[in-house]
Amino acid sequence: MYCVKCRAKRDANNVQEVTMKNGKKAAKGVCSVCGTGMYKIGAVV
Repeated sequence: MYCVKCRAKRDANNVQEVTMKNGKKAAKGVCSVCGTGMYKIGAVV
């Protein structure tokens, strides 16, 4: 996933698959370096 705060692709911790309001799948996690929340639409865990 891409971390907006680090401005780089990073591995995420605690990745969960979530469903958005419109029914699409997304992946939600935490940046392993800075701890910022990360979100990737259309990702399947």
